[in-house]
Amino acid sequence: MKTKVIIGGIVIAVGLVFGAVTFFESNVEYTDFASARRTHKKVQVKGEWLREKENTFDAGHGEFSFYMRDDNGEEVHVLYRGARPNNFELATSIVVKGKYQEADFHATEILTKCPSKYEANTEPVGKTL
Repeated sequence: MKTKVIIGGIVIAVGLVFGAVTFFESNVEYTDFASARRTHKKVQVKGEWLREKENTFDAGHGEFSFYMRDDNGEEVHVLYRGARPNNFELATSIVVKGKYQEADFHATEILTKCPSKYEANTEPVGKTL
């Protein structure tokens, strides 16, 4: 009976440690590029894709790179290991999760906000008299 209690305690302790680690990894704060550069933690930065600047996708290495401007106006080169998101061109804003390494922001995840198909149409429906 004592062995079952010890094994149960170990299982519970491992579960608590795993839960705490998962929580702290998923709890990523919003910031701007200036703050992200100063910290060594994983952060998320909201901004817009700079369409006029170079962006590339290297299928052989699975790398996507682009330029982004945060809400404070700072422009940064972003590198992402993975495919370019399907709706990237339609995005009205983007959020990148990751951290700085050398001079670039290395993203581990890209979230896009696209125009909603449920937004109200501002044009009149019928003819006006």
